[in-house]
Amino acid sequence: MRIALDCLGTDEAPASEIAGAILALDGHPDDFTLVLIGDREAIEAGLSDVEPGARQRIEVVHAPERILPADSPVQAVRRRPDSSIVTGIRLHKEGQVDAFVSAGSTGAVMAASLILLRPLPGVARPAIGTLLPTAGRPTLMLDAGANVDCKPHHLLEFAHLGTIYAQDLMGIEQPRVGLLNIGEEPGKGDELSLEAYALLEQSNLTFVGNIEGRDIIDGACDVLVCDGFVGNVLLKFYESVAEFIIGLLTKEMEREGRPKDLKEVFRVLDYTEYGGAPLLGVNGVSIICHGHSPPRAVQNAISVAVQAVRLDMVGHIARELAEDAEDSRQRGA
Repeated sequence: MRIALDCLGTDEAPASEIAGAILALDGHPDDFTLVLIGDREAIEAGLSDVEPGARQRIEVVHAPERILPADSPVQAVRRRPDSSIVTGIRLHKEGQVDAFVSAGSTGAVMAASLILLRPLPGVARPAIGTLLPTAGRPTLMLDAGANVDCKPHHLLEFAHLGTIYAQDLMGIEQPRVGLLNIGEEPGKGDELSLEAYALLEQSNLTFVGNIEGRDIIDGACDVLVCDGFVGNVLLKFYESVAEFIIGLLTKEMEREGRPKDLKEVFRVLDYTEYGGAPLLGVNGVSIICHGHSPPRAVQNAISVAVQAVRLDMVGHIARELAEDAEDSRQRGA
């Protein structure tokens, strides 16, 4: 197995990526090779002190151009073929690597994945799935920002993609699917919510109905479906609340003379624990990380990629979509 890692993505690139790569290799002995993509000289300098065993499992591909978040994603992908993001996705398309991980421009990773890897048959809108911490196991929310304007059948599609991810990578045999809404009753919400509710209710998914924002933290569902605008707002709020709580309690504990590592206490709220968010629905494994990702987040994102490849998540999605399409065709006939 070969996993490509963009080393021009994080704010501390390539230091965070290299450190995360070493942690990932230590956690998965002999499972895979890492292909580090970026400025060769900077990467090699960062690998100078790496022990020989780990170094043998690392390859370096030179791609010196960096796509910035402010750049137009589609234009950057087309005009910068030697960028680290385009190079990594191209290697994936050509079969030279099995997955791609990046903390670079989310828009560029999405654009490159759509242009080069292409959506799977039956997928109109690939979606970003991200894990939200809850009182129980995490909830997979999608879309987290790939699709701002959605139609009801897109939300149904997200539910199918999220269900397969939850089965394969979260180990949930029958994931509960919820629709993010302003009330629990079936008649609540705007036109999109009402029509999406009807489609989800008629599907073969384990649909548990509308989920209000206050119920997410209780773990009311395993897969939470919404459009990318709402999902991205919710995700950013989640991250800010976690940082606020940790900071507030840290100050209080220190004031009382009882210093404590509250990051461990609130580990469940830390986005670095979940690594990266997969772009579900494309013909490949693209993992998108936070731009502020420290080494541990990079390590966990690589682990997500390894697990997705090992379990053939993309193949599972393709098979399920083909079966759904055939069932729909037969019902129509």
